[in-house]
Order: sequence, then C-alpha cells, then structure tokens
Amino acid sequence: MAAAVMIRPGESQDVTFLRDMVRHTGLDRSGVTIDAEPPPLSRYVVGWGRAGDTALVAFDGTTHVAVGAAWCRLFTAAEPGYGFIDEATPELTVAVVPSRRGEGIGQALLTAIVEQARADGVAAISMSAVRDTPAVALFEENGFRVIREHGTAVIMALDL
Repeated sequence: MAAAVMIRPGESQDVTFLRDMVRHTGLDRSGVTIDAEPPPLSRYVVGWGRAGDTALVAFDGTTHVAVGAAWCRLFTAAEPGYGFIDEATPELTVAVVPSRRGEGIGQALLTAIVEQARADGVAAISMSAVRDTPAVALFEENGFRVIREHGTAVIMALDL
C-alpha cells in the first residue's frame, strides 16, 4: 500500500462517499438476481448507522482525499444484498477509487475490516463479486470460499 494512505473508522459524514464507492464495486453488473430483480445498490447505504453497520475509510495522507472504503452490513431475507447468506452474516463491500487500484489499498481495507469484524464478535462475513474480476482472487487469497455461483457472480464467505 502507498505509504501515505491511512485508514480510519467510517463516520456518518462518510455515507456520501460510501454511496459513491458502491458504484465502483461492479455489483450492478454481477448478474445476481433475487426473485428476478436485482437488489438496488442504495440498499448498501440507505439508513446507514443501524445495528451491525461498520465501515472503514482509506484516505490519502497527503491530500486527505478518500480513496477507498470497506464496510459490513446486515441484511434481511426480505431485503437481501447480492452476497446474502443469512440474517446473521454481514455482507462485506470493499471498493477503491479506480485511479488508486493496484496500490494495495483494497488489501489493507480488507485486512482491517476482517480484524474489526472479529473484534466485534462476528462469526462470518459474506460478499459477492463478478467471477472474472481480480476481487475474487483477492478474497480467495484471504481465506474466503465460494458458497455459490449465480449468473456471472460468486458469493463467497469467510468464517471468523
């Protein structure tokens, strides 16, 4: 990771950035559908701050500009996310601004959010990614296993 990147806990003022970052995940192109309709991307941030919401934001230490984020959120069976497994397993989202990819920021965010989930007593986390993206390899290298495939997506989980 670039030496000048710092990670801090997400705060309420970061919701706009999280909303922007969810567009960089590729979730809307995953082909995953639930009851024939894909979940709206807004589901990942609307009402942020409810029980189970945890976020980390990476900032460029020189410019103080946000360059990536990782967050976990619980979903219900009635309103699941793309990587929904069950109501007790938070779904993880990690995104880095395109111009900063390849610097190790995603790995640093992933490591930090997994550590935070463990500290919070979470038993497992899930995620979804488009099958042929570098994200899948990153998650596999970090112990995630494929739970199921659907469309062009894989749903993965990590037991903590």
